[in-house]
Amino acid sequence: MSQAPDQIYSQPLEAITGFVFDQHVVRVFRDMIGRSVPGYATLVSMLPVLAQQYIQDNSRCYDLGCSLGAATLTLRHSITQNNVSIVAVDNSAAMIAQCKNYIEQDKSSVPVELHCADICQLEISNASMVIMNFTLQFVSPDERLALLKKIYAGLNPGGVLVLSEKLLFDEPQQAWMTQLHHTFKKLNGYSDLEISQKRSALENVLIADTLEQHQLRLQQAGFKNILPWFQCFNFSSLLAVK
Repeated sequence: MSQAPDQIYSQPLEAITGFVFDQHVVRVFRDMIGRSVPGYATLVSMLPVLAQQYIQDNSRCYDLGCSLGAATLTLRHSITQNNVSIVAVDNSAAMIAQCKNYIEQDKSSVPVELHCADICQLEISNASMVIMNFTLQFVSPDERLALLKKIYAGLNPGGVLVLSEKLLFDEPQQAWMTQLHHTFKKLNGYSDLEISQKRSALENVLIADTLEQHQLRLQQAGFKNILPWFQCFNFSSLLAVK
């Protein structure tokens, strides 16, 4: 499948339905995330540093909400430890199908298991690194703590959860961050119509939390060592070490 420019919301829509990761989104996803998420490429490019620091011999890495496998592919070429495999999971069949194509074209020998599944139902064990890049925000809020508790239980001592999320802020910081994000999108070629229609599609689908909510939930899940290590406007990533 070729990767096309994101024009999903470029024309006026009579009715805007909830955002879904379907075939249309998969086709433009690389362009969409690069033009929509400030700092995304930098965040992914730092994964080799985290892999070197936290991945353990004879363990698994999990990429939860793997989409097209950007984190998985980066990890495959970053792992120097022995007997490590990657488990990549997404609940979108279209995403998994295209991710499979990319994995098959990749030259690394690190084993990858691909699963089309609900991460809330997934068993996690012998993990030294779990990555959730902009995934928890699409999980129902009442399921988030249980998922993090399961991740904590499945991590080996010294293992890390990399949790990247779009953050919610109190006013007036929220208005400030929203304006900066919209300016970022406009500079990447999105029109006011595209920004408005996509925002409507994501309403009640992407439910953001504040940094404090994330930190408290991680503490409730069992993590004691939590570090916000990356932020670009209203997009942030935390390290939580068991």
